[in-house]
Amino acid sequence: MSKTETMSGAGEDLPQAQVSRALSGLVGDLKRFQDGIETKLKHTEERMNMLDRKTLMVGRPALARTTETEAPHQKAFEAYVRSGDDDALRGLELDSKALSTAVAGDGGYLVDHQTSAMVHSVLRSAASIRAIASVVNVEATSYDVLVDTTDIGAGWASEVGPQAETGTPTVDRIVIPLHELSALPKASQRLLDDAAFDIETWLATRIADKFARSEAAAFVSGNGVDKPKGFLTKPVIANGVWAWGSLGYVPTGSAGAFNGPDSLVDLVYGLGARYRANGSFVMNSKTAGVVRKMKDADGRFLWSDGLAAGEPARLLGYSVLIAEDMPDIAANAFAIAFGDFAAGYTIAERPDLRILRDPFSAKPHVLFYATKRVGGDVSDFAAIKLLKFSAT
Repeated sequence: MSKTETMSGAGEDLPQAQVSRALSGLVGDLKRFQDGIETKLKHTEERMNMLDRKTLMVGRPALARTTETEAPHQKAFEAYVRSGDDDALRGLELDSKALSTAVAGDGGYLVDHQTSAMVHSVLRSAASIRAIASVVNVEATSYDVLVDTTDIGAGWASEVGPQAETGTPTVDRIVIPLHELSALPKASQRLLDDAAFDIETWLATRIADKFARSEAAAFVSGNGVDKPKGFLTKPVIANGVWAWGSLGYVPTGSAGAFNGPDSLVDLVYGLGARYRANGSFVMNSKTAGVVRKMKDADGRFLWSDGLAAGEPARLLGYSVLIAEDMPDIAANAFAIAFGDFAAGYTIAERPDLRILRDPFSAKPHVLFYATKRVGGDVSDFAAIKLLKFSAT
């Protein structure tokens, strides 16, 4: 009996040992499988990171990369210009020769092995009378200025005498239509991909600079045909017989030259007292170079520089705006203007500059259609006087 029990017990112990070994082997296999999975995941993650870095390098040139703190509108504009991605632009308001890499001067200079990180502009700066004029933002196609051109009547009355009817003022309306200023440069997609610097910002800056110079010229001498009306295109008559609808002028007393500084004093006091307090001179650099040398009878310069940074120069105590679009000194030229331009000239505009990216119309080039709507006109003919370089 004892022998049978011993054999039976041995038979029960044998399967239990095999199960233990089988379980131990299975746990080892699962551990090795888990280690293999983790290793593969790690390798996959490393490869994805490497691909991300390569994509970043390919998608954007090294010199054009920006930091993580870059402005959102700059990132959105960059994505739009380079790839046409306009999703990032939602909620953000923002000559005919093509740019390409085939010809060096048309863009090939921008994709060599190493290029300066910026384009050094050689364009002249142009101050605009926008700095001293009245600027209004409108949403319509035009802006109306209502001007009271006459005075109201008044008279002395006795205590019991009848009251006589007095004159009633009249109101004139000046309509300033908004005109469209546009530019349509184009660049090849290859140039946008391969340019060695931030070409989209450079292109946008050039468009804005051109718009600023174009409108500055129109505010001075624009003829009003699809552009603002410049104040120098208005009828001009002698200040002694001035009437509404024209600008008054004061002669220098000599054709094409100054006849002493008295004409500048006459110009200042030819303007009404209500406008003189906010008066400004407007002239170009060549004229300013002549005026700067002028002295009074005691040998003191009429011109004085600003005492603080950013403060304008002054002539006879009034600020001077250097606008290069003003004419040079010549016979019968109106080379200097003086007046209260905030009252005398109004600029109406839509405040946004719109840029439309068109990659389809001129393949393989990308067109950038930029537009801005602006208008301008004289709003008070009594507020601006001109100096005419003539004998009479």
